Amino acid sequence: MRPGVRIGVDVGAVRLGIALSDPAGILATPHATLPARAERLDGAASGTGYALAALVDLAREREVLEVVVGLPRGLSGVEGAAAAAARDFACELAQRIRPVPVRLVDERLSTVEAHRALRASGRPGRRHREVVDQVAAVTILQTALELERALGSAPGEAVGVRKPRHRKGALG
Repeated sequence: MRPGVRIGVDVGAVRLGIALSDPAGILATPHATLPARAERLDGAASGTGYALAALVDLAREREVLEVVVGLPRGLSGVEGAAAAAARDFACELAQRIRPVPVRLVDERLSTVEAHRALRASGRPGRRHREVVDQVAAVTILQTALELERALGSAPGEAVGVRKPRHRKGALG
């Protein structure tokens, strides 16, 4: 296991959940929830610029080893619009934080697991929205940390630096 802080990201259409690992890369903890689409002063959506800038700052501040972005595939493994948006976000992030690597890790059921964990902790269902994205990011990052320990190599798919696609309905 390579020591170093990692960032976990759960990319959603409305919010991004952010988690951090400890410096040993053993335990993931919630960090923040960011708006996926910040609004300009005139009320128009301005895209993911704010979230990307915040992640770039966090990566530099914590001198992270890598960023793990959840890839939301369907149960059959098929990738839809949400996966395309996560890929585009990861690509843009990789461009901005290079040479820090960005990896996409399968996140099937991370949000379901996050809701289950929040219910088990006694948090009322109406208050899940406030933190569910952070808990999903913790689930994504913790799974990646455990897979790396078990496999001896970083899990998932390395994100190459390329120009992101812009699709209707995708983040950005």
